[in-house]
Amino acid sequence: MFDQLFDAALFDSVVRAMIPILLAALGGMICERAGVFQIAMEGMMLSGAFAAVAGSYLAVYSGMGVLFAVGAGVLVSLMLAFGAVSRRGDPIVLGIALNLMAIGLTGFLLPQIFGVRGVFQHERIDGLDRLAIPGLADIPWVGPVLFNQTILGYVAFLLVPILWLALFRTPVGLRLRGVGERPLAAESLGVSPTAYKYGAVIASGVLSGLAGAQLALGNVVQFAENMSSGRGWVAVVAVMLGRAHPFAVFGASLLFAFAEGLGFRLQGNGLPVQITDALPFLVTLIALIAARKRFARLLDLTTGG
Repeated sequence: MFDQLFDAALFDSVVRAMIPILLAALGGMICERAGVFQIAMEGMMLSGAFAAVAGSYLAVYSGMGVLFAVGAGVLVSLMLAFGAVSRRGDPIVLGIALNLMAIGLTGFLLPQIFGVRGVFQHERIDGLDRLAIPGLADIPWVGPVLFNQTILGYVAFLLVPILWLALFRTPVGLRLRGVGERPLAAESLGVSPTAYKYGAVIASGVLSGLAGAQLALGNVVQFAENMSSGRGWVAVVAVMLGRAHPFAVFGASLLFAFAEGLGFRLQGNGLPVQITDALPFLVTLIALIAARKRFARLLDLTTGG
């Protein structure tokens, strides 16, 4: 039984499940560092998935689909930035509204543009090819999983150390964190909190759009209504659990992806689909409770309680 569950195919599915979550979570991490609580990643990812399929279908080229996905993510992010930064609205309320808008809008446009409901598949849709790195892809177990990915998979992996360097080893990262922690102090030093917040939210839109493109053109080659299926919300929890640190966010994303991949494998072994579908969210809930308790203990230690 153990050998049937934990094999190379399982870890390949875990990595594929992790990439969309990781891309969106890294975008949310940037927003968190800039002082914007970002929960609209579900809507951005879903919009990106729809736009990716539309662009790939129209141009018969996956690269155009990726560009469309980025454009859709940026468009939604600009709505959030305008409402939360320029108009000082509640980012939580705005994020929920944008998520609901994305679900309704994509569900409405699917039959209007493609004439189908539920799932849209077509031979014109060009999926993202896997690019094997010669030599490395031949390493047993690790090679096919890590070194035979789509271009967006490699981007997700590379962004983790790049964002760590950018946040903690560059002046731009210092200013971004300053804006998030002490916006008035940053403004007194000539740093524009509005510009950095806008940049962070737009970056989140770009990465969430890429997450949607990976989901629709990399993991599968189709669009299904509400196909993000809560992955944007899982990305929000990954940011919280990882304390907005790139490597910790990577670890949290991997944890949730492992739960999703294991759920699919258990489903194939006869476990009811209702249980397997709930497994990633059960892990998310447990992680939130654990993080909450850890935070409470740290608070007691620092306050002498």
